[in-house]
Amino acid sequence: MGLKIGITGGIGSGKSYVAKIFKALGVPFYDADKEAKALMDSHLEMKSALLQEFGPDVYDRLGQLNRGYLASEVFRDKSRLAKLNAIVHPIVIQHGEDWAFSQTFPYSLKEAALLFESESYKKLDYTILVIAPLEVRISRVIQRDNTTRQDVLDRIGKQLPDEEKQAMADFTIVNDGITPLLPQLLPLHERFLEEKYV
Repeated sequence: MGLKIGITGGIGSGKSYVAKIFKALGVPFYDADKEAKALMDSHLEMKSALLQEFGPDVYDRLGQLNRGYLASEVFRDKSRLAKLNAIVHPIVIQHGEDWAFSQTFPYSLKEAALLFESESYKKLDYTILVIAPLEVRISRVIQRDNTTRQDVLDRIGKQLPDEEKQAMADFTIVNDGITPLLPQLLPLHERFLEEKYV
C-alpha cells in the first residue's frame, strides 16, 4: 500500500477533471461518490440499515435503490440526511480503505465530494482541494446539469465553504480555466512518488 491522497472540491470546482489528469499519469483512482451509489445497491448490511431507517419504498421490487424517494426523504430534513450519512459513510470509507490497501502504486487517489464533512480525510496522508471562482463554478454546473443559477447557489450553500476546506487541506489546486493545471499537479505527483521511496 502506498500513500493515500484525497481530492475534493465544491460543486463546479472541476475536481473530477483534475482527478482524471492524475489518473492519466497512472495513479489508481477511487471515486467515493460512484462507489457509494454502487454499494447502496449491493451491500447487504447497508441495504438492511436503509430499509430499517427509510422503509420498504427505499428499494424497488428488483432491489435497486429508489433514489428519487430517498432524495425526497432527506432533501428538506437535516436529521434524516444525517441518518443517511451515518449509514453510508462508514461503509464507503472502509471500502475505500480496503481498496487503497490493495494498491501497489506509490500512491492512490480518493475523490470524494464530502471528504472533510465525512471526516474520511483523517484516514489519508494528504488532501488536495480544487477551487475555482464562484461565477466559474456556477456557469460550469448550469452547463453540465442544465439547471438554474439559484439551484446551483442552493447546492453550493449546502457545502462547506472553500475557506474552511482550505484550512484543512494540505494542497490547493486552482482550476479557474485560466491558470495552467499541469504546473500545479506535476510537482505534487513527483513529491508523492518520491515520498513513497524515501
